[in-house]
Amino acid sequence: MIKNFQPRLYQETILATTVKKNTLVVLPTGLGKTNIFLMLAAQRLKQYPQSKILFLAPTKPLVEQHFETFKKYFDIEKEKLAVFTGQTAPEKRIELYNQTQIIFSTPQVIENDIICNRLNLKNITLLGVDEAHRAVGDYAYVFVTKQYQKKADFPRILALTASPGSDLEKIREVCQNLHLEAVEVRTPDDPDVKPYIKPIKTEWIKVELPPQFKVIQKFLKDCYQEKLQEVKKLGYLNSTFINKIEILKLQSQLHGQLSRGQKDFQLLKSVSLLAEAMKVQHALELVETQGITPLKNYLEKLQDESRTGKTKAAKNLVQDINFKSAYLKTQQLSDMNVKHPKLTKLKELVKEETENNPKTKIIIFTQYRDSASEITEQLNQLTQTQAKTFVGQTKKGETGLSQKKQKEILDQFRNQEFNTLVATSVGEEGLDIPAVDLVIFYEPIPSAIRHIQRRGRTGRQEQGRVIILQTDQTRDSGYRWSAYHKEKRMFRTLNQIKKEFSLKAQPVLSQFIPEEQKIQILVDHREKGSGVIKELINLGLNLKLEQLDSADYLCSPDCAVEFKTVPDFVNSIIDGRLLDQLRSMKRNYTRPLVIIEGEEDIYSVRKIHPNAIRGMLAAITISYGIPLIQTKNFKETAALLAIITKREQDKDREFSLHSRKPLTLKEQQEYLVSSFPSIGPSLAQDLLKHFKTIKNLINANEEQLKKVPKVGPTIAQRLKEVFEKEYEE
Repeated sequence: MIKNFQPRLYQETILATTVKKNTLVVLPTGLGKTNIFLMLAAQRLKQYPQSKILFLAPTKPLVEQHFETFKKYFDIEKEKLAVFTGQTAPEKRIELYNQTQIIFSTPQVIENDIICNRLNLKNITLLGVDEAHRAVGDYAYVFVTKQYQKKADFPRILALTASPGSDLEKIREVCQNLHLEAVEVRTPDDPDVKPYIKPIKTEWIKVELPPQFKVIQKFLKDCYQEKLQEVKKLGYLNSTFINKIEILKLQSQLHGQLSRGQKDFQLLKSVSLLAEAMKVQHALELVETQGITPLKNYLEKLQDESRTGKTKAAKNLVQDINFKSAYLKTQQLSDMNVKHPKLTKLKELVKEETENNPKTKIIIFTQYRDSASEITEQLNQLTQTQAKTFVGQTKKGETGLSQKKQKEILDQFRNQEFNTLVATSVGEEGLDIPAVDLVIFYEPIPSAIRHIQRRGRTGRQEQGRVIILQTDQTRDSGYRWSAYHKEKRMFRTLNQIKKEFSLKAQPVLSQFIPEEQKIQILVDHREKGSGVIKELINLGLNLKLEQLDSADYLCSPDCAVEFKTVPDFVNSIIDGRLLDQLRSMKRNYTRPLVIIEGEEDIYSVRKIHPNAIRGMLAAITISYGIPLIQTKNFKETAALLAIITKREQDKDREFSLHSRKPLTLKEQQEYLVSSFPSIGPSLAQDLLKHFKTIKNLINANEEQLKKVPKVGPTIAQRLKEVFEKEYEE
C-alpha cells in the first residue's frame, strides 16, 4: 500500500513495537514520525481490509499536512481519504464516514461527533495521535482515546511527539490517558538515527538593556516589590523574592479560601494585590524581552480596563505612582520611536542573511502578536526582505488569521513567494516547512517542549542554523538555562520510562452495559461543551442531544433537571431567567429537579444581597416544591444524573401512586384525575373546576386542555394518548 517511500531501519524497528502494542513514539523533528504511522496504517488495513483509520492532529494546518503525506505515499484512491475540521458540516461528515477509509481530523470535531452519536468507533482499527504531549487534563485527546479503547473491536493506538516534556508525572499521565503499553524513544545521539540527523548550529547573541529601558524596569520592579511587601504585611507571604509560578500557586490557594466562604479584609486585599503583581510582572517581561510598542499597548489596555472594567486590581494599579511613572516614560520613548536593541540586532541579522542569499528562508519566533506585527513591519523596510506574520486565529480584542489564511501563508512560504515568516507559538508545532535556512528566537523560552519544536523547524534536509536573542541580566538569561536543563531532564526521564515502563493496559470491555440494557438520557444540545456530558458517556449512558424547551437533562418523561454552576445560578437570579425556567419545568414535568454544581461560596460570587439568594432557594424548594441538590464537580453531577436516570427508567420498580383510598365523591373524582400522567392533586382540582365533569375532561381536545393554567403541550398530548389509545395486553 506504500509508494515512493523507502523506510529507514529505525522506522522499521519502531514499527515492530507499534504492531504489537499501543505505543508512544518520541522522535526528533524531521525524522519521519508520520511515516511510521503510514506504515502501521498499511499493516492494519492489510490485517483488517474493511476497517477504518483515524489520525488526529491539534490544528487544521497539521491535519492538512498529514493528509498530503498520505496522498503522496499511500497507494489508495483519493476518494478514500477525508479531512474533517470544524468547517465540515456534521451531515457531510456522516456521509464521509461511510464513504472513506482514512480520516484526518482535529480531536474536538471527533469529540463532538462521539457525543452526538454521529461516529461509530467500532470499526476503527488504528487511532493516531499527533503532538501526543497535549493529552493531559480535559483536552479532547483524552476523551476520544478513552471512548475508542472502550468501543473499538480491534483497537490500536499510536501516539507521536518530538518532545513530551521533562516532568516524569506528566509523561506518565500522557501514557495513562492514551492507554499506552510501550515507549519508543530516539535521541540525536542514538546510533540508528545519528546518520540522519542534520547538525544544527546554535548561536546565542546577547544585547544590553538600554538605560532608558532600565528606568522603566526600575519603576516596575519597585511597583512589584511594593505589592508583594503589602501581601507580606497581611500575613500571606514570608518573602517578597518569589517567582511567577509561586505567585500563581498562592493565588490558587487564596481563591480556594474565598470559595469556601472566607471573606475577611486581609484575604480579599491580598488577592487583589497579587493580581496587580502579576500584571506588573507581565509588563516587566515586555520591557525586558520585547520592546516599547508591545509594552505601550499593554499599559494602555490596563488603563482602559481601569475605566471600563469591574476588577479592582486594574483600578488600583493605574493609581500607583511607580506604575504612572513607568507609563509616562513608555509614552515618551514611544513618541521618540525608541526600539528594543533586539529589534535592531534582528534587522541586522536578517539584512545580512537576505543580501547574501536572496533565496534564503527564515523563520522568526516570538511570544507575542504585538511583537510579531512590529517585527514584520520593520523587516519589510529592508530591500531584500519580504516578511509575513503567522499567528493563531482571532481572539477577543485581537486580530488573527483564519485557518484558511494560515494554510495560504504556509503554502506561499514553501513556494518561496516571500522569504521571512514571523510566527508566534502557532508555528512551533509540527509544521513541515522544508529547507528553512535560519530560525531566530526573538526571546528564549523556558519550556523544553517549545524550545525543541522551534529549533526543529530547521536542519531537516541540510545543516541548520538557530540564533537566539537574549537581553543580558534579565529573565531571558534564566529562561535560557531553564530550557537547557529541562531538555536534558526530558531525555533522562524518557530513558527511565523506557527501561521500567510499568504501566499496564487495563482490560476494557467493549460494552460494560449490554446495548439493550443501556439507559438513554435526553440532553439539551447547548450543554455539549459541559464536562458532565463526556462523563455520562464514560459511565455508559446513551445520550440524545435535542433542543429542550425547558430543562437541561431529561431523565424520563416525568423527571427533568435544570443544571446550573454556582456562578450561573446566581447570574440567572440577577437576570430573571431562573423563575421562567422553574415555571416551565413545573408546568411540563411532574418530577423537576435543580442541580447546582461547584464549591464556590454562593453568596460571594457576585455582589448581590444574601437575602436575594436565600429567597430564591426558598422559592425553589417551598413555593415551587422542586428539590435542589448541590454537587462538587462534573463527575459527581454525572454520577447523580446516571443514578436518577436508571431509577426513573427501571421498569421493574413499582410505585404507589396514592397513599390512601378516597372517601367522598369529590375525593374520588380528584383521586381519579390525579392518577393521570403529570397531574398532581392541585392540577386535578384545576381541571375539574374548568371542565366540571371527568367526562368533559376526557372528551376535550388538546387545544381545550391547554386553556387550563399549568397545562402545556406536553401534558395535553400525554393526556390524549391515555384517553384515546387502545389498551394493549
